[in-house]
Amino acid sequence: MEFNDSGIVLRVGKFRETDLWVKILTLHHGIITVFAFGGSKSRRRFSGCLDNYNFISARVVSSKNGQFLNLQETTLLDQYNALRINFKKQGMATNCIRFVEALGVTPDDSEKIFHLTKSMLFLLNSEENALPMLPLLFRLRIVAEQGYLLDPHFCQRCGKALNDTSVFLVSEGYFTCKTCKPLGSMGLIASKETLDILANIQDYSPEYWNLNNNDSAIWRELARIIDSHIRYHVGLEWNDGNFRRSLA
Repeated sequence: MEFNDSGIVLRVGKFRETDLWVKILTLHHGIITVFAFGGSKSRRRFSGCLDNYNFISARVVSSKNGQFLNLQETTLLDQYNALRINFKKQGMATNCIRFVEALGVTPDDSEKIFHLTKSMLFLLNSEENALPMLPLLFRLRIVAEQGYLLDPHFCQRCGKALNDTSVFLVSEGYFTCKTCKPLGSMGLIASKETLDILANIQDYSPEYWNLNNNDSAIWRELARIIDSHIRYHVGLEWNDGNFRRSLA
């Protein structure tokens, strides 16, 4: 098997003195791990390409026994230099990448996830003062794309529009109006402003997000709701520097 594809370099590691393994989010083939033999010294085949977050074009060939993929050659299409020198932005980009890795990307949904990830890296690279909440919002956008939409418009019990303060039911993973909240159930309050931001994040790509709200209380609401939503539907939570499956 041989193919050419565009990709974002997620992670690079050494497995022999001059050989590298490279994890790539591709446009058409999901996340793949390839081996770049001579990758740490070959200037002609991989020059300047094998660094985290680089946008590349790659030619990949399977081994003779079909057990692994070889990276034959690459071309650098774009790179995000601010992510290399700004450690705060680099940390935020890594958080986004780790979530994509933990979630997993198949060929069926790779095109949408690829474009959202590329858009997110562009936003982090270009924004002078990137909002610390961006990785969290990115996680919501990614899971919404995979079918775990958090509906901020209608009560999931009575069907009425959520025009005022509503409640996110932690044990159910959806919003209800205050009237429909079951007695004794754990709920997270969401203001109309929070609902509007949730709708904006899920409807648009990162570069088109409207993030002008400076109310810290709103961002705290969002953080609690998004974390609970992802934990309930996907089972992932940030733990000790990586996303891990929750025990619940």
